Amino acid sequence: MNHFQFPISNFQFFLRHRCRLALCSLFFVVNFSGAAADVFFARGIAAYQAGQFPEAAAAFQKAAQTRPAAGTFINLGLAEWQRGHAGAAILAWEKARWIDPFDRRAAENLKFARAVAQVDEPQLKWFETASTWLPPDAWVWLAGGGLWLAVGALVLPRFFRRRKTGWQQWLAALGFGFFLFSLAANIGVVSRTSLGFVVEPDAPLRLTPTRDAEVTATLATGEPVRRLKMRGNYFFIRTANASGWVEQKSLGQVGE
Repeated sequence: MNHFQFPISNFQFFLRHRCRLALCSLFFVVNFSGAAADVFFARGIAAYQAGQFPEAAAAFQKAAQTRPAAGTFINLGLAEWQRGHAGAAILAWEKARWIDPFDRRAAENLKFARAVAQVDEPQLKWFETASTWLPPDAWVWLAGGGLWLAVGALVLPRFFRRRKTGWQQWLAALGFGFFLFSLAANIGVVSRTSLGFVVEPDAPLRLTPTRDAEVTATLATGEPVRRLKMRGNYFFIRTANASGWVEQKSLGQVGE
């Protein structure tokens, strides 16, 4: 398995590769709805501008825990990337995309980071792919709206003692269609909570959930995995090429 060592100096890295990407600039987003989160966010901005990337990452992490927001996770990923933690950066940008699938900055940063780290995107099933088209909460509203639309189109004519028309039946069918598709997408949202990303370099994949167990493979930082079960401090996970046990601290989960 190929491994990539990330340079500490991003300036030298970009000179070598001549890249002009979203990674080159910090994404400033300030949301004034939470005072504590704003304080941590401001500390993160100040630390990032001063080149204190570990401190910036810690501040953005606290801001995200206080009030999760796509912009905060994007900045967290930038700070983690600058300090050489590619897995943590990929995890942060995946969390940003979870919250706001329409933010192109997260998608562009993920594409770039995965190309450098030589890791693949998660392999999603069709209903999981569909669930990425909108924020998770939107699918709940669409499922409820589709169901009520269908029920209303069928019940209201009878309630008012009126004959059903063709357009009402068409509306009911449309509502049921929205409901069924949104239901599948909601299942995809739940299913995607089992996805995780390796946040430590050369994380050992073990045959059994113990420290003395045989190491069957090492996982690259940023590699996507699917968590299947847990035992003690270990997750049983499946990757594109292998399965086994890995310590919890080696993984970060998007839906946590």
